Amino acid sequence: MFFRAGPFEFTFPRPTLLMGILNVTPDSFSDGGLFVDRDAAIQHGMRLVEQGADILDVGGESTRPRAAMVSAEEEIARVVPVIEVLRKKVFVPISIDTMKPSVARAAVDAGASIINDVAANRENDEMWRLVAETGVGYVAVHMQGTPQNMQEKPHYENVVADVNQFFGERLSRLTGLGVKNEQIVLDPGIGFGKTVEHSLQLLRELRVFKQWGCPVLLGVSRKSFMGHLLGSSVNERLPAALACACWAAQCGVEMIRTHDVAETKQALRMAEALLRGV
Repeated sequence: MFFRAGPFEFTFPRPTLLMGILNVTPDSFSDGGLFVDRDAAIQHGMRLVEQGADILDVGGESTRPRAAMVSAEEEIARVVPVIEVLRKKVFVPISIDTMKPSVARAAVDAGASIINDVAANRENDEMWRLVAETGVGYVAVHMQGTPQNMQEKPHYENVVADVNQFFGERLSRLTGLGVKNEQIVLDPGIGFGKTVEHSLQLLRELRVFKQWGCPVLLGVSRKSFMGHLLGSSVNERLPAALACACWAAQCGVEMIRTHDVAETKQALRMAEALLRGV
């Protein structure tokens, strides 16, 4: 299996890739406001790479439940200066976490090699044509609804089957527009229009999504379903997230998106060493 993102290529099987989260936002649920300043964001991005991040995921608009939307102009002003500098300082792919095609294009022009799209449930094909045109990587995230309404009574007949069907439909549309299978990563979207039980069901059956021949990405870092389940605050959820990351490695997941790169890397490498002997 290959994943190609612009000039970058990863061949699997290999150690689980780590996508380090860099939120250049004032209102993200965990680290909002910490890295709004451009220089602080750049320094943090470089620190994440030093800790072992294989990919940097830069976001300029919060996608937490009921988050306020920002204009494309504001989002571009937040992320592009950071991407432009980081592209010259780090030698890993930079991902742009955005729902807006215009922001994605500006980020790719600035040096981003991956588009991380929580709005892969869209019907408009502008974002996908950009992916086909530029050859960047594309993360198709499953979300029911929008960040503004996704947690208002999410409902599925069978959440695993429904998400898997969504992946099949998206892959058909993406490849039909000229996006290559090797550009695509699948993310079941834990917490994006899911109850606690929905998230647990998806985690239990992560192997189902391996059927498509694309890398699978899991993002659970500090998410609220762990707080609801365990009674832990945002800054107390690292042990639970590490448990999920190690479980994901056992299920064959290729990428983990995390705020806590150093800790996640250590947990994953230990889990992988154990799994090699199974």
